[in-house]
Amino acid sequence: MKTKIYIFSGLGVDERVFQKLDFSAYDCTFVKWIQPLTGESIQSYAARISVQIKDPGAIYIGLSFGGIMAAEVVKCVAPSKLILLASVKTKYEIPLRYRLAGLFFLHRLIPAKWLLKANRITYWFFGAQTTEEKIMLREILKDTDPVFLKWAMGEILSWKNKNVSKNTVHLHGSDDHILPYRKVNADFCIHNGGHLMTLSHASEIQLLLDGLIAGN
Repeated sequence: MKTKIYIFSGLGVDERVFQKLDFSAYDCTFVKWIQPLTGESIQSYAARISVQIKDPGAIYIGLSFGGIMAAEVVKCVAPSKLILLASVKTKYEIPLRYRLAGLFFLHRLIPAKWLLKANRITYWFFGAQTTEEKIMLREILKDTDPVFLKWAMGEILSWKNKNVSKNTVHLHGSDDHILPYRKVNADFCIHNGGHLMTLSHASEIQLLLDGLIAGN
């Protein structure tokens, strides 16, 4: 019987960012993002999205914002293991400058179209170096819902979680420019990995994930 895993993709991103990882050995479901309600809290959103979890005790894998959301879903439906990729476990791992921006609602002043435009700055932040990675990032940004993006940004910047759920394992890239490695307490360091390390360091991450899932 295959091990059941649920995957929470990054902010506004679908399973394309996992295209270089092989999950064929597992019973894998990609959790689908739903539209947030007006003024909805991340806790309420997590409760609504958790109805997609049909197998209590499965393994959750969360990438970036997907890791934050998985950490909230854990409070509704506890998994056997939570694996975070390029993400954070508590509000304390979010850089202070982001939290201050959230405190003063500065993110509301930035037009969503600026955040969804691929350029040298976004390539650097996400660690997109190859032509393939840049094309992928460009497509991801183009397909991201600006309403969802603005909502999620507000929830990330004001996230109040202080507790790390048991059986949490954190993989993080040493060159992550969005969530710096020095700010997190990761269990595994992906050397030279950026925020798109599932694309750039797929082989290394595959080995780690297979080992962590097998050891469940």
